[in-house]
Amino acid sequence: MQPQRIELLKKLLPGFIPLFVFITIDEIWGTKAGLIAALAIGVLELAWIGYREKRFDRFVLFDTLLLLALGGVSLLLHNDIFFKLKPALVELILCAVLALSAFSKVNVVALMSRRYMKDIELSEQQMTQMRKSLKLMFFVFSAHTALVFYAAFWLSNEAWAFISGGLFYILFGVIFIFELWKQKRTQKSLAEEEQLPIVNESGEVIGKAPRSVCHGGGKLLHPVVHLHVFNKKGAIYLQKRPLNKLVQPGKWDTAVGGHIAFGEDLQTALQREAWEEIGLKNFSARLLKQYVWESDVERELVYVFTTHDFQSIHLHSDEVEEGKFWTPKQIAQNLGKGLFTPNFEHEFSTFFNSK
Repeated sequence: MQPQRIELLKKLLPGFIPLFVFITIDEIWGTKAGLIAALAIGVLELAWIGYREKRFDRFVLFDTLLLLALGGVSLLLHNDIFFKLKPALVELILCAVLALSAFSKVNVVALMSRRYMKDIELSEQQMTQMRKSLKLMFFVFSAHTALVFYAAFWLSNEAWAFISGGLFYILFGVIFIFELWKQKRTQKSLAEEEQLPIVNESGEVIGKAPRSVCHGGGKLLHPVVHLHVFNKKGAIYLQKRPLNKLVQPGKWDTAVGGHIAFGEDLQTALQREAWEEIGLKNFSARLLKQYVWESDVERELVYVFTTHDFQSIHLHSDEVEEGKFWTPKQIAQNLGKGLFTPNFEHEFSTFFNSK
């Protein structure tokens, strides 16, 4: 999500240009010249954005008109305090938008990003990261707004001009650089992470992504193998997930379940996961079904296998707390009670429950 946040900052920046043009011209040729220059820049911006991007930028229009309104009042009343407060008033609106987006369910910035970048869809994880950045921006710009108010009443024109103009640019630049640094750090971390294949619903590999991204709410479809182990009496072997697991801790689950690594074939993944989780090796298995399983945080293409080769099972990994055989009747009596993982309950009810 980091690139989208930086792109959005770039999109919003033009709306402040008329203000900074005024500050520069006002210092040299006075308020009237500054207002004329700000109006000209605002009109040119609207025309340029309309021509290049085929859209009407209301933020540029609002900033320009508010600048002219407050500047005009300042000239008519021969009192520059109205004009000096203009940057703070504009920034107050910005802070209100940031607060609404960061602390409520109505994320205005996300809505704006969808409008400006229509091909971008943000996952839950990305939305959470965006809210963290918006909170940072809210606190920084709220402090800056208070400082502009203070400068308008009690500091010199030069100090006010720097605080309302140059300092805003500096703060904006610091946030931009900070987001860029976070993006680089995240990219480096993801590059070192385990890569999982991304597939379509037919199982064809169409790309790859880091494990954390696949599990981060982006709903990228990735393949997994599940192995159900039966004994001669038809009982099903289940493993109990350790309490330190982030997903479904302490619940009973399919005997074997794990991801297919990028570049790994189905059978190799199945044999590897069976050995790693329950110490099972030298077994034959039958592919029963494949289906798409979607949870709150991920989307998996599940390959369901069955086997009756259970003799070599021995637990040797801290990934499994314990394991034992359950009769179908025992499982059926405990469905829906929070004892099993939802994924296992789905597979048992779909494929193995004869009731």
